Amino acid sequence: MSAQIQDLAAVGIQCSASLSALGASAQDVRQALTQRESCLSTREDLLLGQSCLVGAYTGEVFQQDFSDALQVLDSRNLRLAITALQQIEAQVQAYTAQFPRQRLAVIVGTSTSGIADNEQLLQQYYAGQAHPPIFYQKQEMNSLAQGLKQYLNWEGIAYSISTACSSSAKAFAAGQRLLSADLADAVLVGGVDTLCQLTLNGFNSLESLSNSICRPCGVDRDGINIGEAASLFLLSKDAAPVMLVGTGESMDAWHISAPHPEGRGAQQAMQQALTAAGLQATQIGYLNLHGTATPQNDAMEIKAVRQVFGSHQVHLSSTKHQTGHCLGAAGALEAFICQQVLLDQSWLPLHQAGQIDPELTDQNYVQQPEHNQRVDYAMSNSFAFGGSNISLIFARQQT
Repeated sequence: MSAQIQDLAAVGIQCSASLSALGASAQDVRQALTQRESCLSTREDLLLGQSCLVGAYTGEVFQQDFSDALQVLDSRNLRLAITALQQIEAQVQAYTAQFPRQRLAVIVGTSTSGIADNEQLLQQYYAGQAHPPIFYQKQEMNSLAQGLKQYLNWEGIAYSISTACSSSAKAFAAGQRLLSADLADAVLVGGVDTLCQLTLNGFNSLESLSNSICRPCGVDRDGINIGEAASLFLLSKDAAPVMLVGTGESMDAWHISAPHPEGRGAQQAMQQALTAAGLQATQIGYLNLHGTATPQNDAMEIKAVRQVFGSHQVHLSSTKHQTGHCLGAAGALEAFICQQVLLDQSWLPLHQAGQIDPELTDQNYVQQPEHNQRVDYAMSNSFAFGGSNISLIFARQQT
């Protein structure tokens, strides 16, 4: 069900950036997640014959022309990634100057890649309209990692992870392994996913989309909202204000699109992360739930939380009511949220679900603003189709 836990050293988050429906800065994230006004918006162009609520990024996106080598990879997905990267480009370039380019790596998660761009091109093609050349490479899963590597002019290891909703969280674990194995001096990790028709109509065919704002763990929860995001982090062995101290991965292989009903894989991922970090469950101050607002996911996740945390009433919340489910980028976005909680030490993300399911009410949901709440360790869960599970633990460096 899972491999033996490796003894991996903690790695530091040297810098980070995130774009989503929450906004484009740490201040935007804090403001959005401590208010009750929704960040979701209505789109008419994604679902066949109907509107839908999504977590769309509405800010500026990188517009400069790409080099010839990057043109075949040009997509909103890559441009959103570069927009986020520009926020931390000075710090990234400092590492570029410090280390050999062959020792600088890129590991990112995605599930949509450049699909949205080719959807538009195909519509033009079938309508007999003039259109730019269609490049299959832009929708290959590895186009994101290769595009970032080429943009940065790095020469080290570069690959994308595409394990659905656990993709970008797994990029953290992979980056930590690269650093621990001394295969890189710094690793750019994270995830990017953009809204596209294929994803929305696919989830709609599974009857998994909600027509209203999703309600994780709510008594009347009826599905997810889809979102888009780009979140990037530079990891190295150097100490930093926030460290990645534990990762836990499991594969319950229960069903292609449903979790194990008792949360077996989720429980194991959380427990492995605690073991890897050398922590007890009682030391976790905040838990960011995967919390998709589907009946099965939320029920199994809370069962797993009970098994791992016991009587410890950890502060917990799902943030997907404000971001939408960002799929391959969800883990990285929620890691960014945990990082900000640890840095600020003054707020926790609100959990908004209306009335909590009576079978799930025994948990300490953050339903009212929490101020000056000390959090030394934060855990983030990401559970994907096929039973691909991962939990990450981040720590605030003591000063």
